[in-house]
Amino acid sequence: MTDIYMLADRTILTKIGEKLKTARLKQNITQQNLADAANVSLSTVKNIEKGEIRSFDAFLRMLRTLGKLDVLQQLVEEEQLSPSEYYNMVQASKTHQRKRAAGKPTNTKQEEKSEW
Repeated sequence: MTDIYMLADRTILTKIGEKLKTARLKQNITQQNLADAANVSLSTVKNIEKGEIRSFDAFLRMLRTLGKLDVLQQLVEEEQLSPSEYYNMVQASKTHQRKRAAGKPTNTKQEEKSEW
């Protein structure tokens, strides 16, 4: 297995394009049909399959159309806290609560009577 961090960006993009093309062909979908279904241009499909991903939006639409959106699952799922991390978070929020006055301030001076 190749360490992705050792690959050049261009190589990664090319491999992604090749995988999308393979997925499209396995599903027996033409480039034009994919373009229509994903609501992108034919040239966008061709460019992405060559590894020229200029529009992340178009890339997402193609992934969704091909049923491959799950490859991004790890990027969008919420992090799960361990019980100790949750406890520490709750305790930290308790110690940083906003302080409020206990009630109406008491006026120790007698109010001056108005001549009005």
